[in-house]
Amino acid sequence: MSLFYRFASRGAIIPFLKAVSRQKVTGTENIPREGGFITVANHLTDLDSLTAMRAMVDADVPVYSLAKSTLFDVPVLGAILRAGGQIPVRRATKEAGDSLKEAERVLRSGEVIMVFPEGTLSRDPLQWPMTGKTGAARLAMATGAPVVPMGQWGAQFVMGTYSKVIRPFPRKEVRILIGEPLDLSRFGSDTTDRDAVRACTAEIMRAITALVEQLRGEKAPRPYDVHYDGDPGKKHRGVRRSDPAPHAQPGSGPAAPAGSVRRAAVVGAGAWGTTFACLLAEAGTPTTVWARRRDIASEINAGTNERYVPGRRLPEGVSATSDLMRAIRGAEIVVAAVPSQSARDVLSPL
Repeated sequence: MSLFYRFASRGAIIPFLKAVSRQKVTGTENIPREGGFITVANHLTDLDSLTAMRAMVDADVPVYSLAKSTLFDVPVLGAILRAGGQIPVRRATKEAGDSLKEAERVLRSGEVIMVFPEGTLSRDPLQWPMTGKTGAARLAMATGAPVVPMGQWGAQFVMGTYSKVIRPFPRKEVRILIGEPLDLSRFGSDTTDRDAVRACTAEIMRAITALVEQLRGEKAPRPYDVHYDGDPGKKHRGVRRSDPAPHAQPGSGPAAPAGSVRRAAVVGAGAWGTTFACLLAEAGTPTTVWARRRDIASEINAGTNERYVPGRRLPEGVSATSDLMRAIRGAEIVVAAVPSQSARDVLSPL
């Protein structure tokens, strides 16, 4: 970390937080004292990115964070982020994966990365952690770095979830609980295995939620899922739907209402096939694409298909394989999106 960043955090950000809040941190004994690791936290307000950072800096652990790129355009804050080598995330663009590559480089050099796995402020009207994005899980699986969960509560009373107004008086209590490092080794290191990545993500979110439950003194409901409950858009809280069928696993991925398609397959990874898969995934149906070429399947599993759908970030519900039978196994609907002249050869094994 640069001297300017250390000065900005200890000389400006932390004194500001002390002026508007009383921060209490427990569990600092769970912070690893050597080697790189990933710390993950819930996200209810723009302010809690600073309170989480302060918890680490107060423990003499400087952190790099994955921050949405728009924050780098904010006067003063943007300069601090750039000076500290913080990593911009350009969401919904083909450069989105670059941030994870840079974060992996930082981790392998022995530094600490902070990630807010929800990827945005929680849309849950009850203010619990939502289902997570897969970035933190991918980092953990790719590097083997420990993941340290953090729950926080109270910063949203200083600055509302969708507000830019600071309410400094009276000073509010901000409580942070740091949990033990998670053992995620059972999920392996293959980040192209979308099922394993989703399961790892769900485990990370369960750990964060358990800490928030302790802070709030109550049991959390199932995680809010924008694929099931709906995405209300920026600066809006969502509305919870009735819970899905009992056999659906909350937080393990997009949930589907009773009677709907729970898994689909698309045979063909061209423009039409990829577009069909995106539409199905955005409607809440996890979809596996069969790609003739392994490199195309690997690229889709990384979230893009530049050959046929350039410049588009694929939804997390889209995965791919070059094994046709694996692609269609368990699918309730199969869409054929291959050229007519090759359809017989491709579909004959079925």
